[in-house]
Amino acid sequence: MKGRVLIVAGSDSGGGAGIQADIKTVTALSGFAATAVSALTAQNTQGVFGVVGVDPDFIQQQMRVVLDDIGADAIKTGMLHNSEVIEAVSEVLESVPEIPTVVDPVMVAASGHSLLEDDAVETLIRRLIPLARVITPNLPEAAKLLDGEPPTAAQMTDTARALLALGPEAVLLKGGHLDGDRLTDVLATAEGDESFEDTRIDTPHTHGTGCTLASAIATGIAQDLALPQAVARARAYLRKAIAAAPGLGHGHGPVNHCVTVEPFDGP
Repeated sequence: MKGRVLIVAGSDSGGGAGIQADIKTVTALSGFAATAVSALTAQNTQGVFGVVGVDPDFIQQQMRVVLDDIGADAIKTGMLHNSEVIEAVSEVLESVPEIPTVVDPVMVAASGHSLLEDDAVETLIRRLIPLARVITPNLPEAAKLLDGEPPTAAQMTDTARALLALGPEAVLLKGGHLDGDRLTDVLATAEGDESFEDTRIDTPHTHGTGCTLASAIATGIAQDLALPQAVARARAYLRKAIAAAPGLGHGHGPVNHCVTVEPFDGP
C-alpha cells in the first residue's frame, strides 16, 4: 500500500489539532497513518491547559518499531517540545534518509500557548530542519527561525528563500497571519518559487489547520505526488475542511476532516 505516513507529534485531547488531526487527515486522503506520540496535552478550543512530555527514548522506540515492521512512505513531525525530543527524533530520521520528512515547526498553539521551549529553536534549526523534504512554517514561526520580525506580504518570497538556506529541500511559507481578503502561501525550492493564492474564509474555526495541511502534504508525497501537486491538493482539502467546520467549542473550533479531495483534480 502506497501512502503510509508515520506521524511524530503531540496528542490534542480536543481532537482538533495534533496527532488526532494528523490521523484524520491522512485517512481522509486514503493514506495509512501510524504514530509516535511525543507529548500529551490537555487542551480544547480555548487553550492548552497542561502538557506532559513523553520520554525521548520511548519516542524513538515508537518510531523504530513502526519503521521496522510497517514501514513508511513519508514521515511528518509536529509538536516536538524540547531539545531532547528533537535530538531523539532527528537521530531516527538520520537512519532512514530515503524516507521524505515533512517538518511542521510547531511553536505556538492557536490559543497562544507556547508548545516549544525557547532554547529548543536552535536545536530545531541545527538538527531537524536540514533533514526535511519540506518545512511548513507560518509567519510567526518563520520570524523565530530567522530571529527577526514576521514578514510582510511583500517579503514572503525573500523570507522563504532565507528559510531554504537553513537546509531543507523546500519551504512552504504560509501567509494566513496576514490581513486582507486574499491568502497566499509561497513554495520555495532550489528550482524556484511558486505562489498559491485563494480568497480568505472568514471563520474563527481554524484550530489544527497547520497540522492538517502538513499531514495532507505528507500524504501526497507518500502517494508519489510531486511536491507542488501535494501542496495544491493539501490546500484544496484544508479549504473544504475549513468551509465545512462543525462549529464546535467556544474558541478556535476544529475543521471538518471528513471532507475528501480525491482523485487530485487541482485546487
